[in-house]
Amino acid sequence: QVQLVESGGGSVQPGESLRLSCAASGSIFLINAMGWYRQAPGKERELVAVINSDGSTNYADSVKGRFTISRDNGKKTVALQMNSLKPDDTAVYYCNVRGYSGYRYLDVWGQGTLVTVSS
Repeated sequence: QVQLVESGGGSVQPGESLRLSCAASGSIFLINAMGWYRQAPGKERELVAVINSDGSTNYADSVKGRFTISRDNGKKTVALQMNSLKPDDTAVYYCNVRGYSGYRYLDVWGQGTLVTVSS
């Protein structure tokens, strides 16, 4: 069984920064993509950023230049540095990890961490 533990959410004012972290534990040995998604009230879940095993990244247009995703393969962690936060960034942020345990493909989600940006 694989679990993701997220941390780092909270309430900040516009223009401030937050750093989200996510650690994977359990039987996942080949991790392909690690990413962050978010879901704002009344909206569908959307991709924020993803980082692949080769280090390539993909960001939502709305966060490009402000957010940076990184991963530590040895520690099975992924982080999201969020700068210049805006009220529109308010959402529950979910960590996602995709990979393999043996021949079994896994698509695992964290429990979510709330980010609130408000003055």
